[in-house]
Amino acid sequence: MAPASERPAITAEMLRQLAFDQSIRWSSQNDDLWELIDNELWKLTRNPSLVLSTVPEQTLDALLQRADCHRLLEGVVQAQQEKLARPTWFAGQQFSGKLTGIAYFSMEYMLSEALPIYSGGLGNVAGDQLKAASDLGVPVTAVGMLWQHGYFRQGIGPDGRQQELYPVNDTRQMPIEPLRDASGTPLRLAIHLPGVQIWLRGWQAIVGRNRLLLLDTNDPANPPVARLITSELYGGDNEMRLRQELVLGIGGWRLLEAAGLQPDVLHLNDGHAAFAVLERARSYMTREEVSFAVALSATRAGNLFTTHTPVEAGFDRFPAELVGKYLERYAEYELGITLQTLLAMGRKQAQDPHELFNMAYLAARGCGAINAVSRLHGHTSRLIFRELFPRWPVPEVPIAHVSNGIHLPTWVAPDAEAHWQQLHGDDLPWRGMGQVSVNDLLARVDDRWLWQIRQHARNDLLKFVRSHLARSLAVHGASPADIEVAGSRLHPERLTLGFARRFATYKRPNLLLHDPERLVRLLTHPCHPVQLLVAGKAHPADRAGQALLSEWQQFAARADVDGRVVFLEDYDMRIARHMVQGVDVWLNTPRRPWEASGTSGMKVLANGGLNLSQLDGWWAEAYAADLGWAVGDGLEHDPEHDAADAEQLYQLLEEQVVPSFYKRDEHDVPNAWVKRMRRSMGELVERFSADRTVREYTERYYLPMARAYRQRWAQGSALASALSHQATQLRSYWHELDFVELQWASEGDVHHVRVRLYLGNIKPEQIAVQLFAECRGSEPADIHPLHLRLRDGAFAVFEGRLSTHRPHADYTARVVASAQLGLAVPLELPLIHWQR
Repeated sequence: MAPASERPAITAEMLRQLAFDQSIRWSSQNDDLWELIDNELWKLTRNPSLVLSTVPEQTLDALLQRADCHRLLEGVVQAQQEKLARPTWFAGQQFSGKLTGIAYFSMEYMLSEALPIYSGGLGNVAGDQLKAASDLGVPVTAVGMLWQHGYFRQGIGPDGRQQELYPVNDTRQMPIEPLRDASGTPLRLAIHLPGVQIWLRGWQAIVGRNRLLLLDTNDPANPPVARLITSELYGGDNEMRLRQELVLGIGGWRLLEAAGLQPDVLHLNDGHAAFAVLERARSYMTREEVSFAVALSATRAGNLFTTHTPVEAGFDRFPAELVGKYLERYAEYELGITLQTLLAMGRKQAQDPHELFNMAYLAARGCGAINAVSRLHGHTSRLIFRELFPRWPVPEVPIAHVSNGIHLPTWVAPDAEAHWQQLHGDDLPWRGMGQVSVNDLLARVDDRWLWQIRQHARNDLLKFVRSHLARSLAVHGASPADIEVAGSRLHPERLTLGFARRFATYKRPNLLLHDPERLVRLLTHPCHPVQLLVAGKAHPADRAGQALLSEWQQFAARADVDGRVVFLEDYDMRIARHMVQGVDVWLNTPRRPWEASGTSGMKVLANGGLNLSQLDGWWAEAYAADLGWAVGDGLEHDPEHDAADAEQLYQLLEEQVVPSFYKRDEHDVPNAWVKRMRRSMGELVERFSADRTVREYTERYYLPMARAYRQRWAQGSALASALSHQATQLRSYWHELDFVELQWASEGDVHHVRVRLYLGNIKPEQIAVQLFAECRGSEPADIHPLHLRLRDGAFAVFEGRLSTHRPHADYTARVVASAQLGLAVPLELPLIHWQR
C-alpha cells in the first residue's frame, strides 16, 4: 500500500464509485465495509448501491470520520485501485493495437443480485465472460436491456404450485447511472416502429475495466405499448418479442455509436440480437457510402455468432407478415434492399413465402464465424444448421466450439477463499494473476485440511437454507412454531446433494423421482442418510414444467421424507451461489443432447463439490471415472430410455456415491472421496474457467476477425467491394460448372488423378478442386486438393498425386470456392459442385 502522504483523501464520492462498480462484488473480502454501513440491509440484499442510497448524507459523513470506517474504506479503495492498475493478460500479449474494442450483445446478464436483469444460463455466461474480460483486460463493451421487472420472482402457494411475481426494478437503487454524451447530457435515441417514433434511454453499469450499456423504453414520451417493451425478460407474445429484439439489435448498435464507440468486433451471445448485424451494415453504408452488399461483406468479417440452442425449435422465429410490418420500411429506405432480400437472410429457402423468419439464420448469414458452447454442442449445431449449407458434409458445416467457463472469483466460497488466502496470500488462481495453479495450491494441503474446508462450506450452506426457509415461511404467513423449526431436520454431517435448474421437461428435473419409494429409502438410510436441496423455476407459459415442480413440492411434504428434501423458493443468483459453494454433489439430468453446455456443475468444482451428471454439454468432454460420476451411455435416446437412466442414477448413488462419502479413516476423513475432489479440482477448475474461455475467444476469434474487418474496410472498402463482386459472380455462373472427365492411374497405394472440368464463365483461380472421402469406420474424412495444370478456353485440367491405402472408389471429386479469394468458405459462400 502506498504511504499515507501519497494516498488521496477518502470521500463519499469514492464510496459511491466503489458501490457502483460491479467488480466490487467479485470477492467477499470487502463485505465488512457494507456491513458497517447497514448490516441488516446488506445481509438481505447484497446490494452496495442500495445500502449507500439509504444512508442519510449526515450519517455517511459521520461514518467517514470514524477511524475504523475510514481505515476500512481506505483499504478497499486502495485494493480496488491497485487491482484495476495491475498489468493485464491482454496488455502483456501486446494485443492493444490489434484489437481496440469488442461489442458483446446479450438479452440478459447475471452480474450480481444488485442488478436483476437475468433469467438463467444465458445471462450467467454473459455476466461471467464480461467479468473475465475485465480481469484479463480485454476491451469489451456489453450491450443489453434494462428490464423493468426482470425475470419473474417465484412464490410457492399452499397447494405447491408456482406463483409468478413481478416487483419493479427501481433504477434509483441499482448500480447503474444514465449514459451521457460528450456534453454530459443523458443519451436518448429515437427509432421507428410502424407509424410511431419511440425513444430509447441509455444507462451504464461499470464492470471493472469494462462497461455494460443498457437500453430502456420506459420513457414518458412513449406510448404505453412501447414503454412495456423493456418490461419483462422473455415475457409477452411473439410480437412483443420481435419488438424487444429490434430494440436490442438496432437500438443497441445505435447506442454504442452514440456513446462514441466503433468496435472492431460484434459478438452476438445467441440470436436475439441478430438485427445488430443489419444495423452495423447500415451504419457502415452511410459512413462509407457503399451498397448494403459491400457493407455486409465488410462488417460480417468482424461479426461472431455464439449459438446456445441445442434444438432447432429453440430459435426465435417470426411470421413474414410480422417482420414486414416492422422492417419493410427499414429494408427499403435504410438498407436499400427489398423486404424479400431481408427475409431471405432468415430462411432456409429464400423464396418460400410460408417459411418463418429465423433469427439464428439471420445471425449465421450476417457473421464471419459461428461457434457452439461445448464440443458436443458443436456436433449438435452442425446438424441443426446443415440445411443452410446444402450438399456439404455435416462435419464441414462451419461451426466450431468454445466451451463455456465460469468466473471463479464470483463462485468460490468466501470461507474457502479466506483459508486459501491465509495459506498462500493474494496470488490465487481465481484472482487473475496466473502465477499459481490449482494443483500448486492442492499440493500444499493434506486431506484433513481439504475436508475441513468442505465441512465448513456445507455448514454455511445449511445455515443459509434455514434462514431462507424461515423467511419464506414468514412471508407466507406460517406460525412462529413452524418458522422456529424451519430446516431443523437438515444435518451438517450428512451427504448433501444439490439440484437447481430451470424446470423444463427436457432437463428431466424429476428423473430422481422415477421411483419415489427408492428415493425415500436412500434419504432415510439409518447409517448413511442423504439430504437433498432443490431449486428452480418453470417458465410462466410452461405448464408441463410447472407440473414437474409441483411434484417435488408434494414429495418434500411427505412425512416419511422427514424434512430431508428442501425446495428453495425463488431460485436466483444468491441461492445458486450458496448451493454451488456448499453441496457435496451436484446433480444434472438433461436428456442428451439438449444441454448445450451448462455451467452450474462447473461452479462446484473450485468449492470441492463433485458432479453426478448426464453425459451431455460440458460434462461430456470433462468426465473421467476418477473426477465424478456419469449417467448415460454417451448416446441419444428417446424418452422411453428415461427409466434406464433413472435406474443408473439410483445405482450410482446407492453403490458408489453414498458409500464413498461415509467410508472414513481414523480421523473421520473419507480419503477416497477427497482423492476424487483433488482430481476434479486439479483437472477441471482452470479448464472450465471464464478466463480460459475469454482468452480462447480473443485469440481464435476477436483478433483474426478484427484484422479481417480492417482489411475489408481499408482503402475505401476496396477488398469488401471485390469480395462482394466475386461472390455475386460465382453465384451467377456456378451452375455452368461440369465434370467432363475423371481419370485414375494407380500404382499400389499411390494414385495419379486427372480431372477435366468445364468452367464456363468461372476463372480457375476462383475455385478449388478437391477429392473428398467421407469418414468410414475408423478412417477419418479426407480432403485432397488438385492443382491446375492446363487452361483450354472454357475448360481446365486439374491434377494431383494421392498416397492412401483407401480404394479410389471412396473418393469423389468436388468444386468449392477458393479460400484464396478471402471469403469464409462455406459460411459466406456455401457453393459446392460434386462429380456425378
